[in-house]
Amino acid sequence: MALRIMVVDDEPAVLKLIKGLIEQLGCEVLAIADSREAALRVNTDKFDGVLLDGNMPHLDGFALTQKLRSSPANSRVPIVMLTGDGDAETMRKAFKAGITFFLSKPVSLERLSGLVRVMRGPMLKERRRCARLPYCTKVACRSGTREFQAQSVDISERGILMEGTDGINRGDELGLGFVIGPAPKTVRVQAKVVRKESSGRIGLEFINLDAEARLAIQNFIAGRTAG
Repeated sequence: MALRIMVVDDEPAVLKLIKGLIEQLGCEVLAIADSREAALRVNTDKFDGVLLDGNMPHLDGFALTQKLRSSPANSRVPIVMLTGDGDAETMRKAFKAGITFFLSKPVSLERLSGLVRVMRGPMLKERRRCARLPYCTKVACRSGTREFQAQSVDISERGILMEGTDGINRGDELGLGFVIGPAPKTVRVQAKVVRKESSGRIGLEFINLDAEARLAIQNFIAGRTAG
């Protein structure tokens, strides 16, 4: 599956050029000229990486970076700032805002190709972290003194979706226990309810996933997504 990149630049000619260059590298590109639209998309879409202009009307690259870093879906994606201001102070401001890489204009295919190669590792790592795969198993749950059994629907490194959790609401914390992995491993973890669907299903985010439990989930996801 191609890496999905969002490019944001208020100059249509520059936006078209960068979009074409990145597409030549085999990536899927969403090109947006209005940073306000981009700010809305970061809360509804998941991207593998973002390239944005530093100087834009409405929301400049620094403000848009802050929006990205505070969004649930894209808080950890690599962000590249494209700008004609290559001075040290601008670079310090960019990195402080949360920029991962800094690339001065004008942009060439050769320079973009090198940058995308460097970004590929972090982008694939972020994609695996957010990959949510179907996983149906019994989950032992504990909420205060109450103990019950629920059913998982899917899982990622970040959390788990479950059903059969009547009486559990957004903001509640649960102790969970379930078995996962090609070499079955019992995972015990604390999780917080961050979403409750109309169907009654709840989305939980892991809040203390230790290294051993994380590895078991990573191995499960890697085994299911290989190839």
